[in-house]
Amino acid sequence: IFPIPAQGTKKLELTYSQVLRAENGVVGYRYPLGTGRNLAPTGSVAGRVEIAAGSGLGAVYSPSHEVDVVRRGTRGARISFESRRGAEPRDFQLFYTPSDRDVGLSLLTYREPGKPGYFLLLLSPREGATEREYAAKDVVYVLDTSGSMAEEGKMEKARRALLFGIRSLRPVDRFNVVAFAGDTRLMETGLISADARGVRRGTEFVEGLRATGGTNINAALLTGLQQFPREGRERPRMLVFLTDGLPTVEETRPERIVQNAREALPPGVRVFTFGVGYDVNTALLDRLAAEARGTADYIEPREDLEVRVSNFFAKVNSPVLANLELDLGAVQTEQVYPRELPDLFRGTQVALVGRYRNPQELRDVAVRLTGTASPRREVLHYRGLRFPLRAEEHDFLPRLWATRRVGWLMEQIRTHGENRELRDEVVDLGTRYGIVTPYTSYLALEPGAAAAGRPEGGRNGRAVNLEDFSGRGREGGRVRGTQTMTPPPPPPSAPAAAPPVVTGQAAVQASKQAREQQDAVRVDANAAAGVRRVGAKTFYLRDGVWTDSEWKAEARLPETVLVFGSNEYFARVQREPELARYLALGERVVVVFGGRVYRVRAATQ
Repeated sequence: IFPIPAQGTKKLELTYSQVLRAENGVVGYRYPLGTGRNLAPTGSVAGRVEIAAGSGLGAVYSPSHEVDVVRRGTRGARISFESRRGAEPRDFQLFYTPSDRDVGLSLLTYREPGKPGYFLLLLSPREGATEREYAAKDVVYVLDTSGSMAEEGKMEKARRALLFGIRSLRPVDRFNVVAFAGDTRLMETGLISADARGVRRGTEFVEGLRATGGTNINAALLTGLQQFPREGRERPRMLVFLTDGLPTVEETRPERIVQNAREALPPGVRVFTFGVGYDVNTALLDRLAAEARGTADYIEPREDLEVRVSNFFAKVNSPVLANLELDLGAVQTEQVYPRELPDLFRGTQVALVGRYRNPQELRDVAVRLTGTASPRREVLHYRGLRFPLRAEEHDFLPRLWATRRVGWLMEQIRTHGENRELRDEVVDLGTRYGIVTPYTSYLALEPGAAAAGRPEGGRNGRAVNLEDFSGRGREGGRVRGTQTMTPPPPPPSAPAAAPPVVTGQAAVQASKQAREQQDAVRVDANAAAGVRRVGAKTFYLRDGVWTDSEWKAEARLPETVLVFGSNEYFARVQREPELARYLALGERVVVVFGGRVYRVRAATQ
């Protein structure tokens, strides 16, 4: 490339070949973007990957970056990603599964000797299926038409989104619409076919809706659920409920509304709730969805209601398998998330994350997946899966599991109130894995500044309660800006259960964050200042020393002291390549490795 003219630019293109290894039928690829000890923020990094599989292409997954996947037939895909400017560089990881199955199954595992193992199991439907192969479904739309929906154009946006949902239905589908304010108004009694006549009837009904009156949530839910026949679980069935307010008419007690809906719920019906704005009861909407294996979502004032709801309708329009049940055979699993498997739709993947504790390696595990593909019940078998005693390549899995566990714990706190046991586990997991929670402090620092000398605890050094979690500085449940994170000090005595916040901006954002964590498929790239993640470990900068989150003084583990750059230091690094990853953090490091504490100090200390 010599010579380079003054103010000139030369571009260099490198081409190389690499054999990609497959494990449990999953092909993995890593492109190094991290720079070892050089942890300074960089400019934005963008990339594109083309996959041309020899057979069919199943799951495509990245634990490191948010990716856009565009399928190209049944055998190809284009994957693109971009990291934000100023982010800490991290290697790009990609996994894909060659599969011709109607539903592909992929498995990734991680296990350190003597500890529980972690696994990620992906279910991915085959691309290229015809419309006739997708299950016919039943949908009931329940729409709030109270007076508050007239504000800020909410009624018009909800109307357009609902019309999109109705017009997206296939002729084999059935549907109904329930409008509610102080009273309920039915389009029809029971379900009608989504043929041309049915869609025309639905369009006329929705276009005639006007916003006026109070909010009778209890009656609306019961009316909507009554439209489904008690039998007929062979078809996927879903109720979509949208409201912008609190119950104000007739039954207004949230716990009673949930109980009534539970008792009226026909078999196999999923409930999906949408809360619009901040004047909604998040505990009520979350519970309604959880009781019926659906999801709750919230549309904040700055977000586009029409786009969000229309995207949901597009996602659930083509069911592949409903009422999923997964049998992992002899695998001893625990704390698997999600607790209930969702239905599988075209263009989506179901990701199951959990731990396993088998005392011996399992080499030929048989897995059975059962689900409803209208009008029949299908049973799919998978063999040859391996759950090893030692597998340390996919070191993102413990943190991914911990993220989902924290999300589930926060959901229990939001639903049932705070108690010492749940709070302590959230703090422990958040500290060990570097996960942001409402129980860690948020102290903004300049890039590269250390947290040494700052008070621990919550704001102004006090413990952060869920009631304090106002969501300031957040967007979509993610902490913005450069943050450092420290756990609060333990309280002098076990706190009384705190009443959860259920309405307002804080409640909406807390619910969204809990759901994001429960649905997490990648580890958060935004490590706080003063926090470094190396493999499955998290290190905190304490008084200028990178300290392993697993280090506890009271454990009294044997210690080895190494002087940075000494002959003994380099000899140890050569003997223990895995240890070298952690020591590369700097000249002052404390790490727990192999049942021993390694303490590295600078040569001038």
